[in-house]
Amino acid sequence: SLRLDRTRREIVATAPSQRRLPEAAAFARERAGWIAQRIAELPAATPLHPGLMLEVFGEPVRLEAGSGRAKWIPAAAGCPARIAAMGEGEGYARAVILMLKKRALAVLGERTEVYAAMLGAPPPKVTVADAKGRWGSCRPGIRGGPAAIRYSWRLALAPFEVADYVAAHECAHLLELNHGPRFWGHVRAMVGEAKPHRDWLRAEGARLHAFGR
Repeated sequence: SLRLDRTRREIVATAPSQRRLPEAAAFARERAGWIAQRIAELPAATPLHPGLMLEVFGEPVRLEAGSGRAKWIPAAAGCPARIAAMGEGEGYARAVILMLKKRALAVLGERTEVYAAMLGAPPPKVTVADAKGRWGSCRPGIRGGPAAIRYSWRLALAPFEVADYVAAHECAHLLELNHGPRFWGHVRAMVGEAKPHRDWLRAEGARLHAFGR
């Protein structure tokens, strides 16, 4: 079988056993036209460059050329927030992404503290990464250490309400390491119904992963 991984922007061929992998590869070659069409339907890659307007947690942000380390300039006097970074091409993109990661860590870290407190759970360690398969993950504490929650930094490019839902979702795992009724009860108590946010991520996730490509 063939399936499109919208996050990784690639086609995955699956075989029932390792010895039949050559058949899966041959099947993929036969479906080259279908593969090309599915890839073409993905959102276009969005290189990061000065002048580009982003939305960061729902707030308009303009990218600008700057000097020295990348910095976040808050909105003021009718001007949107800005990220000023130096460099060109991939170097410029890396500097902007570093600033977006810092913003993601600050906002999601704060929301995680809020929801952990609401649940009566000890605050977990929070990190961000460029995860391809998940928007967030929760690992329970080991040997008395704190639990750990990791988020995709690309949640910074989603509306605040969507990213906030992911924070609540992962914090609910601090009490329930499953997706049973008690888990969803915690989520609803914190952010209401999850379906609109889950639907948004399914519909727009590929677009978020196209940024900086």
